[in-house]
Amino acid sequence: MTECAQTLQRLRENISKVIVGKEQTVDLLLVCLAAGGHVLIEDVPGTGKTVLAKSLAASASLSFSRIQFTPDLLPSDVTGLNYYDQSQSQFVFRPGPVFCHILLADEINRATPRTQSALLECMAERQVTVDGTTRILEDPFFVIATQNPVETLGTFPLPEAQLDRFFMQISMGKMSEEEELQMIDRFMEEEPLAHLGACCGKDEILALRQECRRIFVHPDLRRYITRLVQNTRTLSESAGAGAFPDAMPRIEDGVSPRGTLALVRAAQGYALLQGRDFVTPEDIQACALPTLSHRCLSSGISSAREKEDRIRSALTQTEVPTEDWKRTLL
Repeated sequence: MTECAQTLQRLRENISKVIVGKEQTVDLLLVCLAAGGHVLIEDVPGTGKTVLAKSLAASASLSFSRIQFTPDLLPSDVTGLNYYDQSQSQFVFRPGPVFCHILLADEINRATPRTQSALLECMAERQVTVDGTTRILEDPFFVIATQNPVETLGTFPLPEAQLDRFFMQISMGKMSEEEELQMIDRFMEEEPLAHLGACCGKDEILALRQECRRIFVHPDLRRYITRLVQNTRTLSESAGAGAFPDAMPRIEDGVSPRGTLALVRAAQGYALLQGRDFVTPEDIQACALPTLSHRCLSSGISSAREKEDRIRSALTQTEVPTEDWKRTLL
């Protein structure tokens, strides 16, 4: 196992000191971190979304900021602003909370579209432009956004352009009876997060991201990813007019080209998490739903289940290649 894979294992074990169960969710979060993407966690309140974000920041010894999104939040509250400093007789820039390593955008869908869009440049280009001046965000920059899928009063659905900038959309999921009992025991007398120490630093996270890009992806698997994404679009086109009742929303288009690249990076990150230096078809299949489903465009309000079904159909209809994935390019 490489040093970078060991770093991921240490992060996984450290986070598990606070988060009970949720192994798959934690793994996908670490894949996003390794691949350099951002993650949207959609689940009901009280499932541990904020605790998970704080646990990751504490484990990696990275700077952490939290923005509580509300309807009255302004773009300058996110990015920062220039103000006149009388002592210096000039305008001075006051950095916003985005100038950090890990940003928790809590209940992001409660902010207006104008404020939501303030994050677009940060997420896609790792920079902030205020009053014509562009400032680069320090690496690593990782956005963890949360939203409640049940309560819609006073919310503004994320536009497709912003959803596409999230590397993955994941869920905390439900706890089993045994996991809930274990949670009670763990939090009965103390707050584990308050005592959680760091197990790696900024330099190790940067090395992790570089190593992720070097994970070998066989040419046949590159074509498999391409065909898989193409099939999400073909299925959309084959539905055609009249395939769905007029009152029902339908998937208008498949996954964007950004989704294709995201799936490649996700598979590389998943392989690294497993301690391998090459990608297998199982890595791609494990990452397909959280990486692709939220990128499907629909003609109306389409449920997450409908979008996931579209990706499952594409996975079923795409032939899986068989090969020795360890071999290197000539």
